[in-house]
Order: sequence, then structure tokens, then C-alpha cells
Amino acid sequence: MTADRMGAEDVVSLTFLEAWRLRETLDGVTSHRAWLFGIATNVIRNTRRAARRHREAIARLPPSHAVPDPADAVVSRITDAAQAAAALAVLNRLRRADREVLLLHVWSGLSHEEVATACGVPVGTVRSRLSRARARLRKLAAEHLTESAASGRAPASPIAREGNL
Repeated sequence: MTADRMGAEDVVSLTFLEAWRLRETLDGVTSHRAWLFGIATNVIRNTRRAARRHREAIARLPPSHAVPDPADAVVSRITDAAQAAAALAVLNRLRRADREVLLLHVWSGLSHEEVATACGVPVGTVRSRLSRARARLRKLAAEHLTESAASGRAPASPIAREGNL
């Protein structure tokens, strides 16, 4: 009657629980089997009614909106802080002039001409410093990743530990 093995197991257990509760009425019953099937039928009706009411109650609820897990934000902030510390550690190993050109062009989004104006150097100098800084940055980043993998964590620069980006 349930078309579901687990549901049938629940009905059987509830039937015998109800039969135990009603065992005093068993003395006046002529067919014990019919009495037990009558209890089972009532248990199935009650179970179906409860399931229907539950479905209807759930349907009346407003749609739930997914709430982001705060742990994800914490992990993201920790990862971002570690990456920022690693980037600072590598950036601080560049020459000051190369670091300025790289940060003005990449971080601030200035054109070569705007960086040249800001630094007071020719555009060709900006291009060569930028090329040199990128090449050195690739090399330093590879070294830093090797160091980090060997130690199991990213070594933070003194500036990163102070919290100054």
C-alpha cells in the first residue's frame, strides 16, 4: 500500500506500536488478523494525511534564499591576506624605480605616457623598466613559491606583517 519499502517498514512499526497500545481491546475481537489490518489501514491513512499536511505547509513557506556560509568569506580573506603578503614580499625585492613603474602601470592602470609623466622619465625608460620589472618579478615569484613550498607557508615581508600595503 505504500509502494515504498522504507515507508512500509515505518507503517509496520507504527502498526505494532498502536496494537500494543490498544491490546486491552483485543479480548472482544473475533478476528485478530482483521483487527491488526484495521490498525495498519488507519496508520497508513494517518501517515498519508500527515505527509500531505507537511507538503502543503512547506508549499506555503516563502522561497528560501541561499545564505552564504561565513566560513567561505573567512577562508577567502585569509587566502587574500596570504597572497597579498606574498606579493609584497616579492615586490619589495624589486628595485625602487622598477617597483614604482610596475605599480603605477599595473596596479593604478596608468598608460606608459602617464607613468612617464608621473615619474619624470621618458616613455622609453618606462617601457624598459616595466619589462625589466616583469622579468624580475617572474623570477622572484618562482623563487618565492619554491621557498613557500619548502617551508609549508608563505613567508611574510616586514611590511606585510605591519599591515601596510
